[in-house]
Amino acid sequence: MDDALPPILGEDPQFLDAVERCSRLAAINRPCLVVGERGTGKELFSSRLHYLSGRWNGPLIKVNCAALSETLLESELFGHEMGAFTGAQRKRAGRFELADRGTLILDEIAIASAAVQEKVLRVIEYGEFERVGGSETLQVDVRIVGGANLDLPALSASGKFRADLLDRLAFDVITIPPLRARPGDIMTLAERFALEMSHELQLDKFPGFSKRAMNALQNHPWPGNVRELRNVVERSVFEQALETGPIDHIRIDPFASPWRPTGPPSLAVTGPDTEPAPVRKDFTQAVAGFERSLLAAALADSRHSQKRAANQLGLGYHQLRRLLSKHNIH
Repeated sequence: MDDALPPILGEDPQFLDAVERCSRLAAINRPCLVVGERGTGKELFSSRLHYLSGRWNGPLIKVNCAALSETLLESELFGHEMGAFTGAQRKRAGRFELADRGTLILDEIAIASAAVQEKVLRVIEYGEFERVGGSETLQVDVRIVGGANLDLPALSASGKFRADLLDRLAFDVITIPPLRARPGDIMTLAERFALEMSHELQLDKFPGFSKRAMNALQNHPWPGNVRELRNVVERSVFEQALETGPIDHIRIDPFASPWRPTGPPSLAVTGPDTEPAPVRKDFTQAVAGFERSLLAAALADSRHSQKRAANQLGLGYHQLRRLLSKHNIH
């Protein structure tokens, strides 16, 4: 069991409270919810609920409800009989059958349609369902763990999520704090990710972070939470793998470049009744202003070291010099 238990790193009291709540809840054979912003580690907590439970040696099945259409999700969860729909050439067991005597994680459960929600509720209430296109009632013993990054009570109040399903799923709710609420864990996580990346790159050792790099990591709000932090740290270690000193530059935005493509505003239109936004006529001035802002920000961040500013922008030193001269920046 210990080999399968996913490691969860963090020492912040609020985070440890969530971990302890998860460990205690694991032993109770009830449906529950794991909620939090994207990238906070909902899947890790959901897996922990399984591996610390009496079902630890049973199947752990995961389904991302947002990745499938309503029809496909229903078939994926409950299975289908041969001929149930076009393309159903044979009988297929669903995820509920596969998760029997184990745990089924329904990630992004708020996306599920009303019809799917109703069938999930029936499984929770009675432990039974029918395959799509079938009439045989199947019995299963499955613990359901729902995951969401949306406000489920608000969705329920607006009629977009079944209130009775929410009541059953919310036997208990583990809410994972975002990374910005646990700043003391940022460097702990960053060093762990850096060590793992150094090992992957077969470096002799991880040289550590400079004070400047640590300040950059600790001062970023991390809207993408732990997932974003991992990406940033791994990218920074990779980009400076050939340097001998500590990691000094943290490139948080991989898209930061004076040549970043920007489509016309009309490409952002999502509705057929929406009038396309007019394209600005002062395109040249807009691009020049964007270049100047990028250059000024990079120079300020690098304390006016042109070499570091060039590295930050992904430019050669002479390219940066030409742009500075072009925009009369000194």
